[in-house]
Amino acid sequence: PPFGLGVWAVVPGLAGLIWVLDGTEGWWRGAGYGLSWGLVFFGGLMWWMAQVELWAMVGLTVIEAVFVAVFGAVATTKWARGLQPWLRWMVLIGAWAGAEWLRYRFPLGGVEWGGLGYALGEHHWLRGAAAWVGTSGLTVAVIAVAASVRSPARIRWTALAVLTGLTILGGLAPAIATGPEAQVAIVQGSTPCPFVHCPNERFGTYELHLESSGELPADTFDLVVWSEGSLGSTNADPTNNPEVAETISSEVRRLGAHLLAGSDRVLTETTWENVNIVWNPDGTIQDEYRKQHPVPYGEYVPFRSVVGDLPILSQIPRDALSGTGPTVFEIGEHTFGSTISFEGSFSRYARQHVAAGAELLVVATNEGGYGRTPASDQLIGMTRMRSAETGLDVIHAAVTGKSTLIIDGGVVGSTTGLGTTENLTGTVRWGEGNTLFVRWGDWLQLVAVGGAMVVALRSRFEPGFRMSTTKASRSIPV
Repeated sequence: PPFGLGVWAVVPGLAGLIWVLDGTEGWWRGAGYGLSWGLVFFGGLMWWMAQVELWAMVGLTVIEAVFVAVFGAVATTKWARGLQPWLRWMVLIGAWAGAEWLRYRFPLGGVEWGGLGYALGEHHWLRGAAAWVGTSGLTVAVIAVAASVRSPARIRWTALAVLTGLTILGGLAPAIATGPEAQVAIVQGSTPCPFVHCPNERFGTYELHLESSGELPADTFDLVVWSEGSLGSTNADPTNNPEVAETISSEVRRLGAHLLAGSDRVLTETTWENVNIVWNPDGTIQDEYRKQHPVPYGEYVPFRSVVGDLPILSQIPRDALSGTGPTVFEIGEHTFGSTISFEGSFSRYARQHVAAGAELLVVATNEGGYGRTPASDQLIGMTRMRSAETGLDVIHAAVTGKSTLIIDGGVVGSTTGLGTTENLTGTVRWGEGNTLFVRWGDWLQLVAVGGAMVVALRSRFEPGFRMSTTKASRSIPV
């Protein structure tokens, strides 16, 4: 987003990189080409981070581009260039898959933004295959096709057969929630000063959400969702402000519904926690979920004691504490789980909640700092894949927008605007979440990595196994 080019952009783009690498000698040149490609790709994707901090955008772009540089270096080693075409193809697929697996987790918890499989989510037949192989598996399909462009015809046909098979599987057997219906409402209260900061902004955000919630009819909804940070900070947190606690409880009793709201709760002079709080219809608090993956340099400063006197220290005076696991909330006979903002972009957190018994997912986010950039659309494009992977409907609620309901395995419904105060209501279904991806996780990605490792090990101990006598991988025309 916002261009929606999907597979028509990422496959030729990656194929172009591999084409260049295929004619390059010297791993250092390959690393340079990979780094250049990564800087353009990630910089063009996440430029909106400069809305908050230019250095953060530049730093993250460079870190992510390094993983592509490693891929480029592997692809242009003398060893990889000497492999038979089939073996080289397997190594390229496994090298990219391995780099993706690592950057989803390192450093500081990783970043899943830029996974090529997300672009395939714009096509519903391909998106449906995520229930079987995950978004990471769709990335494997992308690299399989892209890496085949300068290979013998048999490899190209094999790659296309893999992509075609996933397309048919996703079209004929997607995972869709088919349980009883639930009526839900998203309260997008916005802030008193969208996309900028103003005095008493946090308490004003709470007041706007309370006012917007008051416009909802009573005894209509099963679940009402206020987004991340909708309770502001300490002065609007119900555990610290008895008046706020009673006001919210009164509103919950009026609605006759369960309510989820997000709070930035200050704990000490140096710590705080980002939590989702859920109320029962009688006004009592059922439980809380603490965010497990705070954003580095956004919600906490890694290695604070050794980074010196940097401006970031004054902008983030407290470090967010990490939660220790999922929390599943009950609505009658059914359950739902919630992730907070950045966590919604990771498949592993949604999978974790579904494995704990969630039958519906909520993503509560606050992207007010990114203004009217594509950041909100991109996150929706990623949380859509949480629905496709798990087969559950997703409630995506944002403070300043965009908010939406994602149903039927990744179909995005009506979407709110940016910086608007509005309520979005609709129907979702409870689901089972019993997909192959939920059970086995990133299995296809790991198979691709394993295949490349087998080639590496066998070629190390059986030199005749790896050598190409014709160098066909570099001479066969497309």
